[in-house]
Amino acid sequence: MEFFFIGLMAFGCEYIDSAFGMGYGTILSPVLIIMGYNPLVVIPSILLSQALSGFTAAMFHHKQKNVIFTAESKDTKVVIVIAVTGIAACIVAAIIAINIPSWVLKLYIGVLVLAMGGILLSRMRFKFSWKKMIGVGIISSFNKGMSGGGFGPVVTAGQIISGHEHKNAVGCTTMAEAPICLTAFATYCVFKGFPDWRLVLALLIGAILSTPFGAFTTRHIPEKYVRPLLGSLISVLGVWTLFKALT
Repeated sequence: MEFFFIGLMAFGCEYIDSAFGMGYGTILSPVLIIMGYNPLVVIPSILLSQALSGFTAAMFHHKQKNVIFTAESKDTKVVIVIAVTGIAACIVAAIIAINIPSWVLKLYIGVLVLAMGGILLSRMRFKFSWKKMIGVGIISSFNKGMSGGGFGPVVTAGQIISGHEHKNAVGCTTMAEAPICLTAFATYCVFKGFPDWRLVLALLIGAILSTPFGAFTTRHIPEKYVRPLLGSLISVLGVWTLFKALT
């Protein structure tokens, strides 16, 4: 029964993540910890399941024409910049996470995510630049390696604020997340051993099954509603993370 429940949660969280570019690890990580799983089991399990489901979701986003992943496309270049700059950050973060209090990490992520949500709701927008993409990749990947969450809200919001269209931003986030999650997962395995494979399987089945529905949703949400929806969702995730850090 617990296996089915975890798979159902993964389905719902990955649907939100693949539709809006955030929410899988940020929601699932605290919920699984509340259920009694050790954080150092939860985080690598989420990382592996999201690596595989993220790649699947990215393919569906490409099929729905939310993004264009060709050799010369801007979307492909954004993914490469975020992934390459983020890999080193997530390795360092995974090592640090093993040695710091979890409330410090949650407090940091909560403040950062809440700030991103506020910027989106304010409709602030900057000119696109590759330097901004590098910064977004480093900060978001550091969050991912530290907690299993906090990647999507920062990298999706960061792209939109920097001038990337919302559908492209969501598709690029799901693709860039895959290699970063795999790298962080491998780092955890080296230092802490393999996670609970039953937990990984439940998460993986639920997450992958939801990916086509998420990409379809991204394709058909009117653009004028996306920024307020994303800003509200990111703000809620930031408040929730802060609440968990302080209670």
